[in-house]
Amino acid sequence: MQSNIPFNKPFITGRELDYISGLIAEGRLSADGYYTRRCSQLLEERFGILKVLMTSSCTAALEMAVMLCELEPGDEVILPSFTFVSTANAVVRAGAKPVFVDIRADTLNIDETLIEQSITPRTRALFPVHYAGVACEMRAINSIAEKHKLVVIEDAAQGVNAFYDGRVLGSLGQLGAFSFHDTKNYVAGEGGALCINSPDYIERAEIIREKGTNRNRFLRGEVDKYTWVDVGSSFIPPEIACAFLLAQLEAIDEITARRREVYEFYRENLAPLEERELLTMSRIPADRQSNYHIFFVLLEDPETRDGLMAHLKQNGISAVFHYIPLHSSEMGKRFGYEAEDLPLTEDLSARLLRLPLFPDITRDEQMRVVNCIADYLGRQGHSV
Repeated sequence: MQSNIPFNKPFITGRELDYISGLIAEGRLSADGYYTRRCSQLLEERFGILKVLMTSSCTAALEMAVMLCELEPGDEVILPSFTFVSTANAVVRAGAKPVFVDIRADTLNIDETLIEQSITPRTRALFPVHYAGVACEMRAINSIAEKHKLVVIEDAAQGVNAFYDGRVLGSLGQLGAFSFHDTKNYVAGEGGALCINSPDYIERAEIIREKGTNRNRFLRGEVDKYTWVDVGSSFIPPEIACAFLLAQLEAIDEITARRREVYEFYRENLAPLEERELLTMSRIPADRQSNYHIFFVLLEDPETRDGLMAHLKQNGISAVFHYIPLHSSEMGKRFGYEAEDLPLTEDLSARLLRLPLFPDITRDEQMRVVNCIADYLGRQGHSV
């Protein structure tokens, strides 16, 4: 009997347990210890980011970024509807309105050509979301932001170690957010990071992260005691999570190389199906370097997608769809949106299927996935 193929399986380097055991033996479990600081330092040095603050999640990093922008009720933030709920929640929690823009058919990122027409006198920020580890058109987005004096906050949850024009995602806006959730390439179980690329935000970000206190200044000896100085919350990750994450970040090149091999195997072996117009594969534009977070295919219609997903499941293969577009959700409707408002988002999200992609998947397992897809689509006789 063939074993099941999961959609995702975190890669374990072998150092995670050593670091955690050492941490426990030393009895230094409080937050912001050696491992938290080392993760921040590694990300800053490797990616050339001015300041990286580790957080308890990417959601926390996004909420911190919005707090730093000082959004007020009635303000507007432009973002894609094809994203995880945390992107929009950070905006809504500040009392601002999410303004959803349609996506591109090639990368499934926000369509930069539609942004400017959505800007109003109340627009304060742009929230590009780098889907599947492939960058948005940041040159155009930053140009629009500069023209209209808007803050750019990159949702790079899926973009750690992915690049645009030689610069890492998360370093291209004033602020950025990383995720180290269990489903991402490099994991802490649950965790994230706020990337700060403008020095004006650093001091207040440290305060917000430390429950609204100036504790970091106290620890640096800049004040003789710390106190409550601003609004904030406990956005700091557990030290034990950062001990796990450090082992992952130290193996970032190995993990990325393994994921690239998996990605390229799918592209090579599914090419005949694309040539027959039975599916469309994900693409990485030539001027971008991906971290190979997701491999997706687009099917002819929602019925074909759902049928293929069920067929794969029956054969022990976990392949999944992705976001329900936020504009067509219950919350989206509260802001006056209807499903037909963003036709491309609706169409693509209903036809998208993500295939199993993790470093330890074997070639035999991948070929099982490919053969199962070919078997189903061949019998269906669909063409795009």
